[in-house]
Amino acid sequence: MSLVAAVFLVVASFVTAAISGVFGMAGGLMLKGALALVLPVSATFVAHGILQLVANGWRAILHRRFVGWRIVAVFAVGSLFAGGVMAFIAVEPSKATLYLLMGVVPALLWIPRRWVSLDAARPEQALLCGISVTGLNLTAGVAGPLLDIFFVRTALTRHQIVATKAATQVFSHLAKIAVYGAPLIAVHGQGLPPWWVFALAIPLSMLGTVAGGWVLERMDDVNFKRLSRLIVTVTGIVYLAGAAQLYLRG
Repeated sequence: MSLVAAVFLVVASFVTAAISGVFGMAGGLMLKGALALVLPVSATFVAHGILQLVANGWRAILHRRFVGWRIVAVFAVGSLFAGGVMAFIAVEPSKATLYLLMGVVPALLWIPRRWVSLDAARPEQALLCGISVTGLNLTAGVAGPLLDIFFVRTALTRHQIVATKAATQVFSHLAKIAVYGAPLIAVHGQGLPPWWVFALAIPLSMLGTVAGGWVLERMDDVNFKRLSRLIVTVTGIVYLAGAAQLYLRG
């Protein structure tokens, strides 16, 4: 890996963690795309899982008083089930397909609320959330917009949404590391960034999470929902354009 690519990943880790610290999503979607620019597809799943595990875990710790722990516990059961199943059937997508999937996922945010009757606060739906979100994470590499659908009808505040989603995502990223990491470790981490990139990116992602939390405190619920949808949608459009370009190139 070149020095320029390594610095790019370190900076991206900070910026995307800050964005996720504000909106509870979007940052992970952006980071996945940044990783795909400089890493093989399988390595993006592992690197993304490691960096997002830290960013989400640290965000959950910072906002732990707002975490809905019952939701998290049931989600974890569903996540474990999905990870176990996907470990046997996971197929590495091409880079074009990866961009296509990442571009399509944000469209979930535009499903009319009257069509959605999902509520993560209900145990059976928290279980479904764990299965579906982790499954999508293991195929597209990101699942923030799908996760958000399970929270649009909850009575949670923006702080509770960000904190609870962060805690649930810890399990999705653990599954990603386990499913895609084992084969890479078997070949001595082929395609992964060098260790010092993670050594720099991890504390910077934690710092970015703190910075995002500072912005979150100064944002109201209306702007929180409006801006999060806008950022994720624009990111999705960029990925769709990238996928079209890659497919046209053959």
